Amino acid sequence: MSPSANSSTITSKVSYPFTSFIYFFGRSLVLPAYFRSIKVSGLEHCPQQGPLVIAPTHRSRWDGITVGYTFGRPVIGRDPRFMVTVNEMNGFQGWFIRQFGGFPIDPDQPSIAALRHGIDLLQASQVLVIFPEGDVMRDRYVQYLKPGFARLAIQAQKKQKLGPDIKVVPVALDYGCSVPKQGCGLHVKVGVPLNVTDYPGPTKKAAANLSSDLKIALNALIEDAALNPEVTTSIPS
Repeated sequence: MSPSANSSTITSKVSYPFTSFIYFFGRSLVLPAYFRSIKVSGLEHCPQQGPLVIAPTHRSRWDGITVGYTFGRPVIGRDPRFMVTVNEMNGFQGWFIRQFGGFPIDPDQPSIAALRHGIDLLQASQVLVIFPEGDVMRDRYVQYLKPGFARLAIQAQKKQKLGPDIKVVPVALDYGCSVPKQGCGLHVKVGVPLNVTDYPGPTKKAAANLSSDLKIALNALIEDAALNPEVTTSIPS
């Protein structure tokens, strides 16, 4: 395990102007050159303000840049922070992710420091990206979600008291095949947010209910993306 995942303090920071250049480069050149078509639908569901957990499916190493394409500063006016598994935070890839506000977590044994930082970001009304499946999965539909993401959202909401409600935004990343390859299509389907305040009671039970509803929402988006591939929302470059 990476030492940074167990350190007593975890922080994250977005590096300018590096990220601005990469967002432009990725959105204008990299993604359009690799994918035959890029479609985004449901972006109007993404709240403009307040604390957000962006909860995408995890199908490929392309997912991070795809989420940046959809929810980066050029689109929503805010910088999403990425909670990333420890094994993806090594070497150059880890350095690159950190420039975008990424920080490490072990989804099987999350450190208190990582969870605390995630909660702090939500209490500061930031946008936090968490892949709730925990790692890249090849099944088209969601089979299982790690429990940690929902517990973090529930705990952060309980600490909010009079603060704004935390919303969890389900996002289906559909590449049209189990392993994305050059020339395939990309459809990002954004769903209606789940309001964390709708899940009261003990943390464990509330988190289980939130996780169950998110799984249902993600699978519904995947099904809808397959049935309605022509529905598209344009995104500015």
